[in-house]
Amino acid sequence: MPVGTLMKALAGIAVAVSWVALAGPVLADSRVDAIRQTGTITLGHPETSVPFAYLDGNQKPVGYTVEICEKIAGEIKSALNLPKLDIRYNPTTSATRIPLLANGTIDLECGNTTNNVERHKLVAFAPTTFVAQVVLMARKDGGVDVNNPASFRGKTIAAQAGGQTFKVISQINAKGNYGITVAGAKDTGEAFLMVETGRAAGTANDDGLAYGQVASSKTPDAFIIGTKSLEIAPYGIMEPKDDPEFKKLVDDAVLKLIKDGTVAALYDKYFNAPIPPRGINLKYPMSDALKRALAKPTDSGDPADYQ
Repeated sequence: MPVGTLMKALAGIAVAVSWVALAGPVLADSRVDAIRQTGTITLGHPETSVPFAYLDGNQKPVGYTVEICEKIAGEIKSALNLPKLDIRYNPTTSATRIPLLANGTIDLECGNTTNNVERHKLVAFAPTTFVAQVVLMARKDGGVDVNNPASFRGKTIAAQAGGQTFKVISQINAKGNYGITVAGAKDTGEAFLMVETGRAAGTANDDGLAYGQVASSKTPDAFIIGTKSLEIAPYGIMEPKDDPEFKKLVDDAVLKLIKDGTVAALYDKYFNAPIPPRGINLKYPMSDALKRALAKPTDSGDPADYQ
């Protein structure tokens, strides 16, 4: 073999070996190792998902799921005997939450993500901490029936792009041949704004978020929220896939918070009492489906397990 060719071959082998050396530990390490080494955990969160994850008057992330995640961080600190564990926050959207979790930018996603079987191919979920019902919302003067998707025939319904609600209303529209334009919004805040400003006749949203958006608006009495459930949507805190050590640590923390009543107390704090920054009260009692999920915790993505 000519010397030049031999040198190129050896160089190629050296590069390949270096990539294996670099990639090996990254693939093998658990988030637990990274948390131990850095003394930090990064929580991903949406910014307009009242009351699950949003910004208060000081632009600090707050909300039902955010607080659950903060308490999970406290449990992780104790379980790993860390002298301290700093919490960092990173905004997410429906389009970025899974990629940011997969590439290690965030360690947990603390918002209103539906736990479904399809997503289990990409991520894992902690035990369910909310069970939503997908419903329609519209202006009272909009001339539509929020319990009848057919009444939106030829109109526009806004839904969070990339979210489960977008998929649900799209499937209902296709099945019924209603000619509805399903408009994608970057988040629940933008979807609500489209209805508020007349760019959409309604939104498809999870009930907890719908109540949060209406209660937060300037004219809550101008809107109506449907009572007919289009689909059951269990929420879980998203975890990295294929990291059993980290999943056990997080899941054990969630189970403890469920069993000691912390999750139920946080539910009352954010759904049945005034919340910052404007002191709105959703006045939304815990559903029977969520009561069952907290009594028998599960990370299942099958809606039938929440009936």
